[in-house]
Amino acid sequence: MGRSRYKIYEPTHPHFVTCTILHWLPLFTRQESVDIILQCFRYLQQNDNLKLYAYVILENHIHMVVRSNDISKSMESFKKYTANELLKLLQKENIKTILNQLRFYKKAYRVDKVYQIWEEGYHPKLMQTDAMMINKINYIHQNPVKRGYVDEATHWRYSSARDYEGMRGLIDIERFW
Repeated sequence: MGRSRYKIYEPTHPHFVTCTILHWLPLFTRQESVDIILQCFRYLQQNDNLKLYAYVILENHIHMVVRSNDISKSMESFKKYTANELLKLLQKENIKTILNQLRFYKKAYRVDKVYQIWEEGYHPKLMQTDAMMINKINYIHQNPVKRGYVDEATHWRYSSARDYEGMRGLIDIERFW
């Protein structure tokens, strides 16, 4: 998918990945758009052996630590499905400003599509040690705090931070790797 310079050499190992909305447009400001992401996570967990260790959904990007039988295939499925569903939602709600921007900022060589939802690639980073995994999970959970959206990571609804504090989150996660 896309022209990413990042390569995956261990496709079945946990990776830290980031998916960014084209031109950093704020698509995840409404529950309906976030629900599309959560629904896709659940589907991939059940049907693609996706293991979700940590995640955060912010207004224009998503960070996660994930593993599957083939991370490239899983991420391609994730981005394709969510792009189609997000586009349907924007069209249904007639959100012309964002639709126009998604058309304007679309990569010129993507002549097969009118709109582009996601930036290309997902910047996979292999989790090689427990310390690295813990560091990335903390980074993910602290992202909304660093941005000043909340005072505590567990206050951000669209994150796995609650799961790591013994509370129930919005989606099942794996806490052991």
